[in-house]
Amino acid sequence: MAQAIPGHVQLRGVRYQPVDGRSGFPYSVPSIASIDALEISTPVTLLVGENGSGKSTFMEALAIACELPAVGSSRLGSDPTLAAQRDLSRCLRLTWKERSRRGFFLRAEDFFGFQKGLATARAEHEAEIRRIRVELADASDYARRLAEGPHQASIGEMSSRYGENPDARSHGEAFLNLFAERLAPKGLFLMDEPEAALSPQSQLAFLAMLRDSVEKGGQFVIATHAPILMAIPGATILSFDEAPVRAVAYDELESVALVRDFLQAPERYLRQIWDL
Repeated sequence: MAQAIPGHVQLRGVRYQPVDGRSGFPYSVPSIASIDALEISTPVTLLVGENGSGKSTFMEALAIACELPAVGSSRLGSDPTLAAQRDLSRCLRLTWKERSRRGFFLRAEDFFGFQKGLATARAEHEAEIRRIRVELADASDYARRLAEGPHQASIGEMSSRYGENPDARSHGEAFLNLFAERLAPKGLFLMDEPEAALSPQSQLAFLAMLRDSVEKGGQFVIATHAPILMAIPGATILSFDEAPVRAVAYDELESVALVRDFLQAPERYLRQIWDL
C-alpha cells in the first residue's frame, strides 16, 4: 500500500456511554452496543460493514454530536427520521485536539435531494422572471431590471457555485462540484456512502480531491461499501460487521476479496445465478 498522505486530526476519539434504561434500536445493534471507545489517529477513518451493520446509524449520531450542518437536508437536530440517532448522540462523548467548526455531513440520499432542490429553485426564479417581463411589458427597462434583480442574482449565484445547467451534468459531476465548492481548510467532513453518485473513474477523482483537502488540514470519516475508497493510503478502517467494532486491514475485508475474485473469474459467480 502507498505511503499515507500527511494530515491533521481534530476529532481524536469517540466514547460510547449508554444511558440506563435505553433499549431497542439503535442500542440493540450489536456493533453499537459493543463500542467502548474508538480512537481516531488518522485524518481519514473509514466505516465498513454490510447493510444493517450499524455504520450509518453511528455516522448519523456522530454528525449530530459534532453539530455539523447537513448538505441537502433539514437540520439534523429537527429531522424527524433521525430521532433515534439524536438519542444515541447524547451517549457519545467526543475528544478533540482542536475544533474548527468547519465542515459538513453528507448522506448519498440527501445529495440527490439537494440536486432536485437546486433545479426546483432555479425553475421558480426563471418563472418569476418570465412573469415580471409579461406584467411589466410596458414599463421602463430600469423598472423591469429592478424587479428581476433578486431573481437574476439568485440564478447567478447558483450558476457560479453549481454550473449553468445542473440538469445537464451527471450525478457524479454534480457531486464532485458540490464537494469542491464546500471544502474548507481544516474542516471535518462526515460522509455516508458518497460512492452512490460516483462511477469508478469519478471515485478516483474524489480521492484526488480528498487528498488535497487532507493536505490542507481536512479530516474525513466516511461510511462506504466501495473498495476503491477503502484503499485510501493510511486510512483507519473500522469494521462494523463484528462486535466489537475493530480496526482491520484492507486485505482482510471480505468485500475487497469478493470484488477481486469476481473480476478475475466472473463466470464462477455468474454460473450460480444463471445457467451458464
